[in-house]
Amino acid sequence: MAVIESRIAPSSEAFAANRAAMLALIDRQQALEERARRASAAAGPRFHERGQLLPRERIAMLLDPGAPFLELSTLSGYLMDQPDPEKSVPGSGVIAGIGFVSGVRCMISASDSGIDAGALQPMGLEKQLRVQEMALENRLPFIQLVESAGANLLRYRVEHFIHGGQIFRNLARLSAAGLPVITVTHGSSTAGGAYQTGLSDYIVMVRGRTRAFLAGPPLLKAATGEIATEEELGGAEMHTSVSGLGDYMAEDDRDALRIAREIVAALGWNERMPAPVERPFTAPLYDAEELLGIMPADLKRPVDMREVIARIVDGSVFLPFGEAYGPATVCGHATIEGHAVGIITNNGPLDPAGANKATHFIQACCQSATPILYLNNTTGFMVGRAYEEAGMIKHGSKMIQAVTNATVPQITLYCGASYGAGNYGMCGRGFHPRFCFSWPNARTAVMGAEQAAETMAIVARAGAARRGKEADEAQIGAMKAQITQLFESQMDVFTTSARLLDDGVIDPRDTRAVLAEALATCREAAARAPVPMQFSVARP
Repeated sequence: MAVIESRIAPSSEAFAANRAAMLALIDRQQALEERARRASAAAGPRFHERGQLLPRERIAMLLDPGAPFLELSTLSGYLMDQPDPEKSVPGSGVIAGIGFVSGVRCMISASDSGIDAGALQPMGLEKQLRVQEMALENRLPFIQLVESAGANLLRYRVEHFIHGGQIFRNLARLSAAGLPVITVTHGSSTAGGAYQTGLSDYIVMVRGRTRAFLAGPPLLKAATGEIATEEELGGAEMHTSVSGLGDYMAEDDRDALRIAREIVAALGWNERMPAPVERPFTAPLYDAEELLGIMPADLKRPVDMREVIARIVDGSVFLPFGEAYGPATVCGHATIEGHAVGIITNNGPLDPAGANKATHFIQACCQSATPILYLNNTTGFMVGRAYEEAGMIKHGSKMIQAVTNATVPQITLYCGASYGAGNYGMCGRGFHPRFCFSWPNARTAVMGAEQAAETMAIVARAGAARRGKEADEAQIGAMKAQITQLFESQMDVFTTSARLLDDGVIDPRDTRAVLAEALATCREAAARAPVPMQFSVARP
């Protein structure tokens, strides 16, 4: 295996311009994430007066000190709660991520009850479903920190009610798959949300704060005329001593999180794992800071993606696969913090030879049980008469077949452009990669904005010619501007990540650490012995 020899010039003007553009995008991303944290923290005085912890304080107390926490989908719902970019709060009212609790890697989902009392936000349902899917795929215990005002009835949508049932279905599936569902109900867990608590294997309630009922006092009175207090209907004391819903009574949030940690410790979860194998590794030869200046701000400019590989793999060592065949498609083997990985990336469009090579490489990785990392930077599959005659559709379809049916974990990182069917061939979000992340400069679309506009202009001129009329160039120009604006407004990560078309936007400098965590999670999932399906624990 050869060390990649870098050819970039960090002192060049082009590198400096690329770096400045990337840093500006990172600043924008971090400002939005900080806005969500501030919006939640603003409720601090109210929470602390009640003796409660804020949601992020709860997560910090639950997690092992100093252990990594991979937060997911921090930009979800951006501009979907309201269209004003200065006021929109991303995150969808849910804080989610993968972290360590009592030494066990877990999926954690917490209601961000500092914002609108934890009421369901736009994309909040989809975010919860995604983290449940990730927990199931990666065989992670699932910990919920619940405190939610439920759905905002002023924004009621019947489809949210219907699809919301999937949250409860997934909780049952997690439990049946042998993955413990542990819930700390810090506050309200009302109506359908009560099943978020009820469908758990271990339930911790907080004295004087937990509320779990199918109908709160207002709805109860409206529906039946009965009058009862919240504590009588669904308080922690009632549920832990009368209904049997609660398994543990905590005195406050801190006590509840202590109990949750002790539950995880008592599971003996890591005892089901084979003894960990030491995998010594060396750091890349090149500074991760240089990742800021590699990708051009103008994605139409070419870039050698081996420069990216050199800064994320161990020792900058890479074994190319079929290097001279279909060279615009780069395939090869490497390790990231000791974890073996096959890498597929793009130094140009996918042509028939490149698609053929990638198909072969995917199959080889499946044979050796090697996870695959896709570094997306492609304008798509090549078009044109010569490429059609060479079987572009046939070979591209074989690549898509291989991606779809791969038997190993696939991880996708959008580093630049991901256009057209190239998004599919490079395991885009629609192909359910195990993890899917984006750099702040990434762009995703069916095609570039200019190509889309020019395509429609050609169609319009041809239509006018068929009718024997002159094309109205002013009208065509206006149409092109409209199409360009339409495409541009939907291509960047602030739009795609808001719609959960990835699992989060990451700083390029953090790429190696994030990928190492993802690969370690995949490896642990594969190492766990299959657990036979079983019924969820029945509540008394």
